[in-house]
Amino acid sequence: MKSDKLGYTVLISTAIAAVIGIFFFVDPILQNEEYHNFSDARTYFSIPNFWNVISNIPFLIVGVFGLIHWKYIKGANGMHIVMFAGIVIMSGGSAYYHWAPDNDTLVWDRLPMTIVFMSLFSIVITEFISPRAGKLLFIPLILIGLLSIAYWVYSSSGDLRPYVLVQFYPMIAIPIIIIFFKSGYTLESAYWMLLILYVIAKIFEYFDAEIYHVLGVTSGHSLKHIAAAIGLYLLLSSYRKRELVKN
Repeated sequence: MKSDKLGYTVLISTAIAAVIGIFFFVDPILQNEEYHNFSDARTYFSIPNFWNVISNIPFLIVGVFGLIHWKYIKGANGMHIVMFAGIVIMSGGSAYYHWAPDNDTLVWDRLPMTIVFMSLFSIVITEFISPRAGKLLFIPLILIGLLSIAYWVYSSSGDLRPYVLVQFYPMIAIPIIIIFFKSGYTLESAYWMLLILYVIAKIFEYFDAEIYHVLGVTSGHSLKHIAAAIGLYLLLSSYRKRELVKN
């Protein structure tokens, strides 16, 4: 049986532990320049890093589809619009970065990603914990995400710790919320599918070169984009099919 009280305790405890852990026990995280050296750098049709650029098209499709059909989403609100708009922008930002990967273009990859992460986090809070809490936290969470990028870009140290917290804490908090709280809608398993595919995407990213060496036709980073887009599509599909939970 799900326990709201225990859920709040676990959620607050992990949030405090994450903040203390990353800011008091982890040294400033700097952007590794090797990050920009992707294994598959082939050029086709005058497009450098072709597959890493083109593999962002599924994000564009999901984002546009979500914006077109958001009125058909059960429980649709402005947070869904922002999330799908963020996915559209993310597809362009990621393609722009992969066309000419460096720290300057990476900013435009990460900015829309924070919008998507924080919008999704707010949606989950709204559906599982409290509509009022989700709406109150939405703008502050978006601002925290954007400020984490600003801190990385403009701080003297180029510290990525706030961005790391913004990217990964929701991926810890969302499972906790799903486990301990009850959604007002059916098909909540779609959130699990999204999280699983996100983990798979990160594995693809980590083994970028190894996958390219084995497959030869594509790399782990390109597959990362596709896996994440599939997760978002499954979530969108569930939004359109789900129903209110009958008490």
